[in-house]
Amino acid sequence: MPTILTHTAVPISLWIAFGKKRIPFQLLLLGIAFCVLPDADVIAFKLGIPYEHDLGHRGLSHSILFAFSLSILAYVLTRKFQVKARVLIPFLFFSILSHGLLDAMTSGGLGVGFLIPYSSERFFFDYRPIRVSPIGIKNFLTARGLVVLKSEFFFVWIPLFAASFAILLIRLLWGKKK
Repeated sequence: MPTILTHTAVPISLWIAFGKKRIPFQLLLLGIAFCVLPDADVIAFKLGIPYEHDLGHRGLSHSILFAFSLSILAYVLTRKFQVKARVLIPFLFFSILSHGLLDAMTSGGLGVGFLIPYSSERFFFDYRPIRVSPIGIKNFLTARGLVVLKSEFFFVWIPLFAASFAILLIRLLWGKKK
C-alpha cells in the first residue's frame, strides 16, 4: 500500500486543479479523510479476519460500491455545507476510490477487491511502480521507507501535481478570455 501521506495527494491535487470555489476547504478535509478511510480495514487482522476475506484488507472497504455508497451517505449528511451534489459526490467518490486505485499500482499484497460484494476477485494493474509501504513507523524509518517515498514521489506526486497545475493554468487562461 502507498503511505497515508500519498493517498492524500489525490484530493489535494483535485482541490488545486478545480479551486476552492468548487471544492471548499471543509470538503477538501472530508476528501482527505475519505482517501485514507479504506485502510481502517486493518482492524480485520485484530478480529481474526484473514487478508483474503471480502472483509479483509483491501477488500470491501476498497470496492467501488463502498466508495459510491459512502459518497452518497456523506452528501445526505452534509447538505448543510451548501455544496452541490454534482461536486460533492464525484469529489468524495474519487477521493475514496483513489485509495484502491493507488493500492492496485503497488508491488505487493493480494490485490484490490474493486467488485466486492459482487465478486471476490482481487485486482492489480499491469503497471505497478509504487513500492509497498512497510507497516508501522519503526519499520518505515528505514532505507526501505525512503525507497517507498521515492517511488511515490515520482509515480504519484509529480504526475498528479503536474496535471493539477496544468488544469489550473488552463482554467485561469480560459477565464481571462471571457
